[in-house]
Amino acid sequence: MMSFFSGKQKIGILGGGQLGKMLLNTTTKWDIHTKVMDPSMEAPSRISCKEFVKGDLMDYQDVFKFGKSVDILTIEIENVNTQALSDLEKEGIKVYPQPKIIKTIQNKCSQKKFYKKNKIPTAQFKLFDSKEKLKDEVARGLVSFPFVWKSESMGYDGFGVKIVRSNQDLEEVNQGPCLAEELVNIDKELGIIVCRSPLGETKFYPCVEMEFHPQANQVEYVLSPARIPKNISKRAEKIALKVSKSFNHVGLLAVELFLTLDGEILVNEVAPRPHNSGHYTIEAAYTSQFEQHIRAILDLPLGETSNKVSGVMVNLVGKKGYSGLVNFKNIEHILAIEGVNPHIYGKKKTRPYRKMGHVTVVNKDLKTARKIAEEVKQTIEVITK
Repeated sequence: MMSFFSGKQKIGILGGGQLGKMLLNTTTKWDIHTKVMDPSMEAPSRISCKEFVKGDLMDYQDVFKFGKSVDILTIEIENVNTQALSDLEKEGIKVYPQPKIIKTIQNKCSQKKFYKKNKIPTAQFKLFDSKEKLKDEVARGLVSFPFVWKSESMGYDGFGVKIVRSNQDLEEVNQGPCLAEELVNIDKELGIIVCRSPLGETKFYPCVEMEFHPQANQVEYVLSPARIPKNISKRAEKIALKVSKSFNHVGLLAVELFLTLDGEILVNEVAPRPHNSGHYTIEAAYTSQFEQHIRAILDLPLGETSNKVSGVMVNLVGKKGYSGLVNFKNIEHILAIEGVNPHIYGKKKTRPYRKMGHVTVVNKDLKTARKIAEEVKQTIEVITK
């Protein structure tokens, strides 16, 4: 094995956002030389990495040149140039997750076709080359309101997804290839993070429950463990492991699931990287998702995934009506509460619903942790100076 610990070998990370910053907590702890590329000179990861390169993640030359300068290349965001990654792989650079997997997951239409091909339960859907073709099928009664519209690509953090209940809603969605998905009756939204090493060692984290913000379509709270019966948890784990095995990925795979009112479990979508639903693992689990990803891509033994304590994560997002230099109002008040662990991402400017940080509340009792998380949410305000 190459010597990454206090050695010359380098891990490269494409993307310098908060996920990259939290990956760097592990590489710093282990003295692993880490190089990051991001289009912004104000990227949160810049302060923590050994080397930082400004570059366009979708530009072939930028990605290829960066990849040639490291020994193992990984991502913290899916929107990267996969052709460059494929060519790097051909030249012997280890790229995890594998480029073909990133390419499939980047495209929501390809992702849905993948589930269908591999007999993975997912909501019914129809694919369209354009918004006009979707409008035509709606007009002819072949697609009925309400449904979920998803853009084929570039969707992230709730963007590129919309519940369409009327022709007016349909007019508001973006042009381009898309899919129309059945609007299922959801009881709970669940998540399971699976991790695989190059040799196929596989571990998964406990099933979590996600509560969404009604306007922003973003995760507001993540509860671990999920408040569901054990038999449902076991079924969710089985499906997540099937998804993981079908992709045959290396590193983390966050599997988002719907538990319907009829008791069905359906795969919504996946992310081949550290995920918002796993932030609680930093304080609440024996091994954080970020350390686990580094372990996996270096083909090290995977860490223990069980919880030391119950955890509830609450996202800190920019308050509606505020854009500009960020101010975390009342942060000193939440720091006085037992079990509260704030993480500030390092983004200097806020805007409505932008993820600026998160807080994980740990407690032996999940109900108590959820109550404290609610108090945190009501106390701290992400506004401007």
